[in-house]
Amino acid sequence: MSIQNNIDRITDILRRDDGISGAMHYTEQISWILFLKFLNDYEDNKADEAFLEGTEYKHVLRKDLRWEHWACPKDEKGQLDVKRAMTGDDLIDFVNKTLFPYLQAFKSTTNDPKSLTYKIGAIFEYLDNRIASGHTLREILDIIDRLDFQSSDELFELSQVYENLLKSMGSDGGNSGEFYTPRAIIKAMVETTRIKVGDTIYDGAIGSGGFLVEAFDYLVQDGKKEKLSAKEWEFLQSETFFGMEKTSLGYVMGMMNMILHGIESPNVFRGNTLTQNIRDYQEKDRHDVILANPPFGGKEKKQIQQNFPVESNATEILFLQHFMKMLKLEGRAAIVVPEGVLFQTNNAFTKVKQTLLENYNVHTIVSLPAGVFLPYSGVKTNILYFDRKGATSDIWYYDVTPPYKLTKNKPITYEHIAEFIHLFHHPEKRNKTNTKIPATSSGVEKPCNDWTVNIKDIKDYDLSAKNPHKVIEVKHQSPKELLTVIKQNDNKINSLMNQIESLIYE
Repeated sequence: MSIQNNIDRITDILRRDDGISGAMHYTEQISWILFLKFLNDYEDNKADEAFLEGTEYKHVLRKDLRWEHWACPKDEKGQLDVKRAMTGDDLIDFVNKTLFPYLQAFKSTTNDPKSLTYKIGAIFEYLDNRIASGHTLREILDIIDRLDFQSSDELFELSQVYENLLKSMGSDGGNSGEFYTPRAIIKAMVETTRIKVGDTIYDGAIGSGGFLVEAFDYLVQDGKKEKLSAKEWEFLQSETFFGMEKTSLGYVMGMMNMILHGIESPNVFRGNTLTQNIRDYQEKDRHDVILANPPFGGKEKKQIQQNFPVESNATEILFLQHFMKMLKLEGRAAIVVPEGVLFQTNNAFTKVKQTLLENYNVHTIVSLPAGVFLPYSGVKTNILYFDRKGATSDIWYYDVTPPYKLTKNKPITYEHIAEFIHLFHHPEKRNKTNTKIPATSSGVEKPCNDWTVNIKDIKDYDLSAKNPHKVIEVKHQSPKELLTVIKQNDNKINSLMNQIESLIYE
């Protein structure tokens, strides 16, 4: 049975438990159990490697609190030892009173934030066991125990399954939606920022860690991992990925997501990114690549607004200023922003966009279709690309146009963005004008989704995507012609009314 089928069984079991309510809860609970099984297999693998090298691996977890001792102890035949396997109230008491306090204390027992010990403590600091029935937990432990996370194939499947769990949490609606950005959007943004090993990559609102995970996968998949030196691999593991997350659930989900995907030591911390005074940033604090979908529509109090040169209670404007200040010289950024950031021209929005255009190169804006973030937000959004390589001269726009209206059950796909990615990497094929493409010789208008605008043609710092190919030509008619059309319409209406009356009074 596949990992996905096993996880589906577990979610069905959890729905019967009194302590679980909704996708957010069962994702959280499956996560900590999966993580401990993964950690057990990870440590077993490290111990085997050390033995072959003639050294000894020092386990992170105390012997009596490792998976094979408390979760699923085995007898001499390798079968579950029912005499030692706890269940019912005994199991719940052990988890709540012994296991969790032990794991939660990890963060305070080490001064090294890059260590695995610290990361485990940081994760469990914000977790609690919500499973009320020890019999329910026993069922789940037995299912997960049969999974083997020591093979690369199983680990890959585990990472995909975990992504599905996070997606289900996001599609559950409500606040949980903020933790999940559609995979197609993330993949497109990663593939168009030209990341490489040696870059530092930052997300100031990591949610479930999707951007950092996708960036890691991009750097190691398709045979790239095998070509890395030991020094490059160490940099990738401990010096590449940086971020912060405000919510405890988002932080936990993000940390576990990254570790389960193979990022052993991400530099990610819990806290409100906007509480940092951006005037204090120095070049050493900045990053080569910024990938983010920060929360928008929120409000921040005056005390936090004072951390920014342009004060505003709109979180999207504060985050934009933060990311601008966090970008290294020659660095590049791709950020999801609500459409209001592009077209609003009030004082704060104008000042920030003026600084952005004059001090940064805004080279690409992607207009995303409505419905990308359904069901938890219907706000129209865009992807804003800029780098720190001088001022803006030309902005290339691309309008993503799926063949159908996006809904919760008909989401955006990678294919909808494939043309944009192709044109991004082949600028010679782009439309370098801002004029409507003329009709072809057959009389059918050529479909075109991209156009280019010179900075001189942008008025009042309005950066909104106005697709010239979708502009409807207005036919101006004389008053006499308009009067004739009105009379014709009146005659049609009178004819229809007579037909209706004849039917009524027959």
